[in-house]
Amino acid sequence: MDQGAVMGISVWIGTSNRGFAQQAQEEIRRLFEAPVRFEWLAAGELFKFTVEESRERVVERILAGAPAFLRHMQPVEAEADLGEDLQATVAWLQRQLKERPPGAGQRIAVQVRKTEEGASGLSVPELKHAVDELLEQEWQAVPVAREADEVLSLLAAGGRLYFGRSAPHENISDWPGGAIRFRREEGQISRAKFKLLEAEQAFGLDFAQYRSALDIGAAPGGWTSLLLERGLQVTAVDPAKLDATLLRSPRLRYLQKNADDVAFAAGEFDLLVCDMSWSHRQMAKLVKGLLYALQPGGTAVITVKLMHKKAFQTIREVTQDLAPELSLQQAKQLFHNREELTLFFLKL
Repeated sequence: MDQGAVMGISVWIGTSNRGFAQQAQEEIRRLFEAPVRFEWLAAGELFKFTVEESRERVVERILAGAPAFLRHMQPVEAEADLGEDLQATVAWLQRQLKERPPGAGQRIAVQVRKTEEGASGLSVPELKHAVDELLEQEWQAVPVAREADEVLSLLAAGGRLYFGRSAPHENISDWPGGAIRFRREEGQISRAKFKLLEAEQAFGLDFAQYRSALDIGAAPGGWTSLLLERGLQVTAVDPAKLDATLLRSPRLRYLQKNADDVAFAAGEFDLLVCDMSWSHRQMAKLVKGLLYALQPGGTAVITVKLMHKKAFQTIREVTQDLAPELSLQQAKQLFHNREELTLFFLKL
């Protein structure tokens, strides 16, 4: 039965970072007046939720709400008990697709996931390959990994297979489960660089459009390295040492000092970034003391440590501490965040 076709009811699978699914569920619950029912698929990170609202309305509300902890969602149009016979599974999917056949030349991303307890005999690569072949041979669709017209989502969890089709934007992230992957580069200074790369995409920023950046707590230099690659003049502040390869850049000014011991011209920077391991209140106090150096209209991208999982309280406190100079545009727990959150602000 196509569950999404039931008038006024839609079924979804939500994904969060491990340990933050309850926060994601709370975000969803706050967006709807109608009851929302939740069912765990993988404790702490993966759950099914049913909303007494149409599919279109759910997408509209969740995208407009810009949830911080809900990393990915996919519709559930059908589900079935999952066996270990690949041919039988593909035949079941074929029947689902025949209800609304893909168009010739349509670009379709097949995204297959399974939980650890999903199905011991299921091979994710084999199932994806088989579905790709089915799309090509029966409907002349074009299987792709990125820039798809439609996403076909399959999740194996708890002995069941969940199936849904959606436009990429309806899933919040067009990566499977929102798990965005970057290729590690030779000589890469730290994996922290992936956080800033992901933030650039998540917040719709283009760091190459900025002129001059202040990186607070820069060492060993993962964020500084990305900003230098984008062509910015970068002032890196940290009493610890930066990676030696960065020091050769003529666009780098490195101040090996505590951030509260430096001074700059008013409005000297149009971008401020900070990825520190301090408590969120200490970090906010330090950043606030340097906001005079960020020009009006400038951007701040800040990582906030989530102390004792008090996530919503942490966001409120940091936002209040940095007001009125900074206005929060979006908060997001990125795939490359762990016990932390990334915040995007504009300087008023």
